[in-house]
Amino acid sequence: MSAEKILVTGGAGYIGSHACVELLQAGYDVVVIDNLSNSKPESLVRVAKITGKVLNFVEADICDKQALRDIFSQHKIYAVMHFAGLKAVGESCEQPIKYYQNNVYGTLVLTEVMQQFGVKKIIFSSSATVYGEPNTVKYTEDLPVFGATNPYGKSKAMVEDMLQDLPVADALSKSRDPWKIILLRYFNPIGAHISGLIGEDPNGIPNNLVPYVSQVAVGKLEQLSVFGDDYPTLDGAGVRDYVHVVDLAKGHLNALQALNKITGCKAYNLGAGKGYSVLEIIAAFERITGKSISYKIVERRVGDIAENYADPGLALRELNWQTEKNLDDMVADTWRWQSANPNGYE
Repeated sequence: MSAEKILVTGGAGYIGSHACVELLQAGYDVVVIDNLSNSKPESLVRVAKITGKVLNFVEADICDKQALRDIFSQHKIYAVMHFAGLKAVGESCEQPIKYYQNNVYGTLVLTEVMQQFGVKKIIFSSSATVYGEPNTVKYTEDLPVFGATNPYGKSKAMVEDMLQDLPVADALSKSRDPWKIILLRYFNPIGAHISGLIGEDPNGIPNNLVPYVSQVAVGKLEQLSVFGDDYPTLDGAGVRDYVHVVDLAKGHLNALQALNKITGCKAYNLGAGKGYSVLEIIAAFERITGKSISYKIVERRVGDIAENYADPGLALRELNWQTEKNLDDMVADTWRWQSANPNGYE
């Protein structure tokens, strides 16, 4: 029996490349589509090196309907893992059209082609930003969505809403081959593969805390800005739920194995279920790298909240998934990647 073939959109990116490793190691065949707008083909060369296995790579955009049709014509795809999304909150506020075009329209094109070829299983890379700013620090999947405060989060919520309509249409038409959809709402992915061969390689100045801290540690950036130290938290700094990217990738594998058991569309939080403050992250970096991290306290950012973290109980019960790696693992693996690759994949 030949292995099931998974199409990974955005598979050369940070989370996508780690998912490719887990898929290949679990015995799946992998086809990647990526336009390389925020990733490098070298990541896939290294995925092959880590796993000792080959994958198929197509350099194309998910908005390119013909490129997608060609892939589905040439490969018998079992399911899709959909990572191909733009993800910088600040950039989304400056260029909302770009975000709706790629994230929303791109998913529309993808699902249209999937339906044409009778491939109706998809795992969507969503985000905790879809919850917006609920009046609670512990986020459960039954919180209302559509509270997002920026175009990035709104685009993720729109895609979720769109995907939820597909099984509803199946029910109306009494389809014998209904859509099976899992929405995975990530908290804050950090870390890198233990080999140090693949990791996060942001274009330009990093938008996220951990790659910024690691670039300060490696001497690439001068100083970190900590936005506010007067929040009602343990040390006054903002607290967030961080999840190791390998744990996250394994969550996608568990979701893939659970797809046949679900009906319709289900959402799951992927997070550790506890938070760390910005200052705790800095302290962990200093402890593990032996380097001093230069930082300054600046004013709070508009829209930032004091604290949030996932309630990951549903993922444990229904996907048999929980995080295995702790903060020290996340920082050590980030540092191994950053110190071995100070300029990323360049």
